Amino acid sequence: MSIWIAIGVTVVGCYIVKLVGLLVPAGALERPLVKRVAALVPVALLAALTAQQTFTEGRVLLLDARAAGLAAAALALVLRAPFLVVIGTAVIVTAGLRALTG
Repeated sequence: MSIWIAIGVTVVGCYIVKLVGLLVPAGALERPLVKRVAALVPVALLAALTAQQTFTEGRVLLLDARAAGLAAAALALVLRAPFLVVIGTAVIVTAGLRALTG
């Protein structure tokens, strides 16, 4: 399959998904369950992306400095640190472990 065919299929698929979203009646979007799910989907997607980027390389599951940085960030979140402190903690722990382990 040519790359341009794949791009074209993706474009058409995205357009159809957007069109279907616009055709949903407004009353259906006001239901409490739909509102809760819509609020949680971005969080779930971000968590999945973070886990995939942290614990895998290709098709291999691994634990390295990235996992330690994520654990440090989680600890900072539990301690209710500000967002920039959480990010800084993750960066410092990850960079420190990479510097120590080469």
